[in-house]
Amino acid sequence: MDYSLGQAAAELRAELRGLLDEHVPVGYLSPFSRDPEAAKVSTRVIEELSRRGLLTLAWPMRYGGREADTWQQTVLREEMWAYYEPRGNHYLGLNWVGPAIMEFGTEDQRAEHLPGIANGTYTWCQGFSEPEAGTDLASLRTYAVRDDHGDWSVNGQKVWTSYAPMANWCMCAVRTDREAPARDGISLFMLPMDSPGLEVREIDSMLGHMHLNELFLEEVPATDAMILGGVNKGWHVIRYALVLERVGIARYARSDRLLVQLRHHLGRRYEDLPEGLRSRLARATVHNRIARLLSYKAIGSQAAGRVDDVEAAAARVATIAAEQEVADLLMEAAGGEALNGNSAASPPLGGALEDFWRYTSASTVASGSIDVQRMHIARAALGNAGEARVAEEKSRA
Repeated sequence: MDYSLGQAAAELRAELRGLLDEHVPVGYLSPFSRDPEAAKVSTRVIEELSRRGLLTLAWPMRYGGREADTWQQTVLREEMWAYYEPRGNHYLGLNWVGPAIMEFGTEDQRAEHLPGIANGTYTWCQGFSEPEAGTDLASLRTYAVRDDHGDWSVNGQKVWTSYAPMANWCMCAVRTDREAPARDGISLFMLPMDSPGLEVREIDSMLGHMHLNELFLEEVPATDAMILGGVNKGWHVIRYALVLERVGIARYARSDRLLVQLRHHLGRRYEDLPEGLRSRLARATVHNRIARLLSYKAIGSQAAGRVDDVEAAAARVATIAAEQEVADLLMEAAGGEALNGNSAASPPLGGALEDFWRYTSASTVASGSIDVQRMHIARAALGNAGEARVAEEKSRA
């Protein structure tokens, strides 16, 4: 596989870095903030990306995009994540909700939702996980029943819902046939967040404000026109979405940038670090580059029209492991000052090290736990090995 992204990608990367250096100040670490200045950063970046035609870079032109290739889209994802994803809650709509609506939606659904995502008007959250259905998503209990008019009434609870206080819409996984096998009775509802009966409650956590939320749904009204992909056909769309999500966040890009920034921050002090620690930092850099290449492999399959969830899982496992390794070593190299965070007058790298360590601590459970990803890879490997043995035995017979 050719991992050179080409001249167009290199020019795009330079353009994006110039844009982000101008509009994202030192100390901006997340769109999840009650500070109005954080929201202003996101607004400025969205407006500038939209003005330059970069917001929906890889989307088809008929949906407001520029039809750029997959690798230019990869550059966009890398630079956005390296600069703490200043697109904010627009990320979800751009990364997988919009593409899923293109793939599975009706013409009416595309006309209703895609223009708002493309111009930054509509933002989304994802109602998948529940208190008793996280790792085993197919066991979800939120359900919908038909009312007397043939429409739906949705009831249940969702948890860990990022962006919920900011979002206009929720892509909500709901059981519409409680008698069917677990994966066969699920539908994806596109619910307005201002629907009657839908309540958002923030969950305090070590990640900071607004990262995690609960959704409570009590007789939330919905119609067939709000279902993406058809009644009881949501599982296929969910699998498609999760593959996009697992390779759609270029986590390795933030790790790379922080490794470089820490070295500049320490200056001559870097050479005074214990030799063993410098060796471990070099090893972590290599692991992070391997994670990048595994991500490129999965992205290459997508570019060729194949959605390979095993490749996506492998990339996810490698990326999370490398990210956490880098976070631990950055904290160790910076020493006690890394713990100051934003409470200090001038924390190292604008508080980024302490924020990064907290964020990566939770990354093993986001988008499907890392243990489930490993199990998925193992099952695929064992299945392939079994098929190979059967084929060999048949050839000998």
